[in-house]
Amino acid sequence: MQTLANMEAKSHLYGRRMPSDYKHGVDVPFQGKQYQLAVRPSTLKRVKIEFSDAFVAHVPDALVAREHGDDIRKALIRWMKTTSKLHVEQFVNIHADKRQLFPRSIKIKTQKSRWGSCGIYNDININWVLIMAPPEVLEYVVVHELCHIQVKNHSRHFWALVAEHLPSYQQQRHWLKKHGSHLMMGL
Repeated sequence: MQTLANMEAKSHLYGRRMPSDYKHGVDVPFQGKQYQLAVRPSTLKRVKIEFSDAFVAHVPDALVAREHGDDIRKALIRWMKTTSKLHVEQFVNIHADKRQLFPRSIKIKTQKSRWGSCGIYNDININWVLIMAPPEVLEYVVVHELCHIQVKNHSRHFWALVAEHLPSYQQQRHWLKKHGSHLMMGL
């Protein structure tokens, strides 16, 4: 059984912050870990995010003097959506060829209650917040939606196809059930 302190700690890992909270030194969730945010003044016109082993928000000089947390949050979300698309495409490239599970399109969306979806014409939608989860969780959701190209339901045949690609998919599914509500809060 989880203690209250553990539950509270996990909610801070993925939970929504107030816009003013996005300042130098805060932790930002990415791929199942926390990375510190550094804020640096810049001559750019809008906030730009960079990442290596930490997040760097390059904040325009005009914003430095006033509250800029919401601008940083929006820039982080833009960056995470772009990064999500790259990671999703990589997972599609790894798994699609195995059973000819090629999506017509891939879109990264903000979804309030879904991790992903596969439309009737095999268009794949993936929730960008999954980039904050461990990479294998994002991979599981991508594989799940790819498998819907072949099997449009959640029958035994569908789950066997998922297991063919990811034999340990149930661990990722369990992770989403355990941490998903906090992850859905976004940034």
